[in-house]
Amino acid sequence: MPVAPNLAQFDGQNYISLETFRKTGQGVKTPVWFVLHDGTFYVYTEAGSGKVKRIRNNSRVRLAVCNMRGDVKGPWIDGTASLIDGDQQLAANRLLDRKYFLKRIANIFRKQRDRAFIKIVP
Repeated sequence: MPVAPNLAQFDGQNYISLETFRKTGQGVKTPVWFVLHDGTFYVYTEAGSGKVKRIRNNSRVRLAVCNMRGDVKGPWIDGTASLIDGDQQLAANRLLDRKYFLKRIANIFRKQRDRAFIKIVP
């Protein structure tokens, strides 16, 4: 399936900067692994992380291509984030496993319940 023009910058990239927002409105940027599937981004993180708490309070997010240190390499796009579970979580986990070999290794040492999966619709 072809990638939408506004999402083409993410094709072939390994990291995005995910900006979530505190209750005060201040943005917090974090580099994360992601997969883009059918125009939707999927990300995983620690279940108790700050970004999960911020998304629960405010679903508004911004995304940009970045390197592993979080240095932004492209324009920002707006999105809406939600936490997913069940079949959606399993599908997102499989997609991320396919993309990132190191994640598959981490799966051996981490329990699935310690992770939160985030769906982001631009």
